[in-house]
Amino acid sequence: KEAVDAVSIVAPDPAHAPLSIRCLEAGKHVLCEKPLALNHAEAERMVAAARRAGTITMVNFSYRNGAAIHLAATLVAAGRLGELRHIEASYLQSWLVCKLWGDWRTEPGWLWRLSKGHGSQGVLGDIGVHILDFATYPAGPIKRVFCRLKTFPKIPGDRVGDYQLDANDSAVMNVEFENGAIGTIHTTRWATGHINRLYLKLSGTKGSLEIDTERSDAVCRVCLGDDVETARWRERQAPAVPSNYARFIRAIQTGEPCEPDFERGAEIQRIIDACFASAEADRPVAL
Repeated sequence: KEAVDAVSIVAPDPAHAPLSIRCLEAGKHVLCEKPLALNHAEAERMVAAARRAGTITMVNFSYRNGAAIHLAATLVAAGRLGELRHIEASYLQSWLVCKLWGDWRTEPGWLWRLSKGHGSQGVLGDIGVHILDFATYPAGPIKRVFCRLKTFPKIPGDRVGDYQLDANDSAVMNVEFENGAIGTIHTTRWATGHINRLYLKLSGTKGSLEIDTERSDAVCRVCLGDDVETARWRERQAPAVPSNYARFIRAIQTGEPCEPDFERGAEIQRIIDACFASAEADRPVAL
């Protein structure tokens, strides 16, 4: 329809690519939920369709809505941390051990996330994409990854009706960044006591910063300048930022591209593919 300017894709993961490409071919701007695609090749087809269309695209890495991660990226880009040396990042949930978000044993809205046959890429594809974006947005691209994936037993037989509970629920990544830094990135649904926590620590030759979304997604704790000598940490309130949705609409209005776009989504999907390959081969994989 000519009256439709933009489309938001909130369908299950296997539908992201075909629906997005159809919308792009119709000349529409597209905001797609994460993960962008089921694999990097599929994501690249989406990127190619976006280039042909010349329209605005965005993948909804929703933790870009928090102001602290943008302040972190600004501080790193300005050289306030010096050369990055060590990165710690984690995304912790606990809905496999509590019912604060609902009962996964009885609700299809959760069960599909545990079943490869229903399109799930496990915790790695579901929320691992978020922490990978959260870490690499300020820290830069990953050069090499060694990933371990684990699917733990949950109930006898690990099946609920049509749902085979075979998707990974914990992922641990040892990573090397293109800037030479190394670190760990991990995520799980078994983190008892944490409802929905993203954590990031960036350590460099001149300082460190820390974000803990259980405390606030608008505050960075920093150890910079003279405070490095006394290991003193201070809180820095981040300037407010528009939401992904507001930036997407603004980009449509101005014609100026916005981040995170489909190219960014494909970049993260490339890391996800490398993680699966690494876990399968039990060895590091270069990107």
